[in-house]
Amino acid sequence: MLQQRTELILRLIVEDYIKTAETVGSKYLVEKFNLSVSAATVRNEMSILERGGYIRQPHTSAGRIPTEKGYLYYLKNITEKDKSPTRNASIKSHIKQSDDFRLTLKTLAKKMVEMSGETAVVAFNPYWSYYAGVSNLFHKPDFYNLELVRELSDVVGRFDDMTEQLFELATDTPTVYIGSSNPFGEQMATIVVQCKYKNNQKGLLGIVGPLRMDYVKNLALVDSAKDIINKMYD
Repeated sequence: MLQQRTELILRLIVEDYIKTAETVGSKYLVEKFNLSVSAATVRNEMSILERGGYIRQPHTSAGRIPTEKGYLYYLKNITEKDKSPTRNASIKSHIKQSDDFRLTLKTLAKKMVEMSGETAVVAFNPYWSYYAGVSNLFHKPDFYNLELVRELSDVVGRFDDMTEQLFELATDTPTVYIGSSNPFGEQMATIVVQCKYKNNQKGLLGIVGPLRMDYVKNLALVDSAKDIINKMYD
């Protein structure tokens, strides 16, 4: 476990980078968050984080950004649940129960895209899959590099195969697969959960995006979507 102040600096770096997609520097942190320590002290904490592999410097004379290890630590030890009371109502208002489970999942996927700003993947039994919001991936600043765009294009071309892998990984608790553990590639993050249809048939709900995604919001969104589907077809 990291020391309390070191953990705080990691949390600020992760959450600010998620929002801005800009590297984070010590002076910036002190000024933006009105920290009661000096920029030199923050730089020392950032050095500890960098040596531990939690953050990295993408280029010379730049601030720092989280690594896969940093995101994993953040998810395991820092994140708090998003308890928005309006989210379930917003999803419910757009989803209607249908005897065609695939139609319900398609509608839900589009709503998840709208609410997350990411790509949504849904599947059923697991021979049928559907994804929405793929263009969102190409609009992320994370993928402006031409080489990354090529990799992303390859990923999109293999979405169906990767969705089958996710179906095998999914449980009834939302789970995050980041970087090296993610079927979509090391620059990606995926949140997946299993939902239920009639006669114990299984469905899959997922959100796919860059490592720099809003995990708190998207974990809550996937969990809410699962609960709504399960109750709808219980």
